[in-house]
Amino acid sequence: MIPSEWTEYRRDHDDELLGYLVPRGDDFEPVTVFGYSLAEPSAMADAERVLDSVGLGYLADDWFLDVDGEWFTVRLSEASPERLRVAIADYGFAGDIGTRFELPVPVDGRLRKTFLG
Repeated sequence: MIPSEWTEYRRDHDDELLGYLVPRGDDFEPVTVFGYSLAEPSAMADAERVLDSVGLGYLADDWFLDVDGEWFTVRLSEASPERLRVAIADYGFAGDIGTRFELPVPVDGRLRKTFLG
């Protein structure tokens, strides 16, 4: 569940939810619709620019999920402020390609945009 103190940030021309601005002292951290940080906290206008420039492109990107201490490539299959579902897209996974996982929102440290090894 997205915390109530987070501020929705929507695209001007179609009102699409791009993410949230999370208060961090005097600054704001731009995060995805499921709470993943996109940049370090900064002035509100700068955080808004990050969300505008990233848009919703992150929804189509590959991500990495920690499954029992191993990182596997996943693709987002459903992303919203209520839930995040991902599907395994990594042939190194012992189970089936497409195995789905539901993650808490805001996301915890199990999901990464870049591989940390």
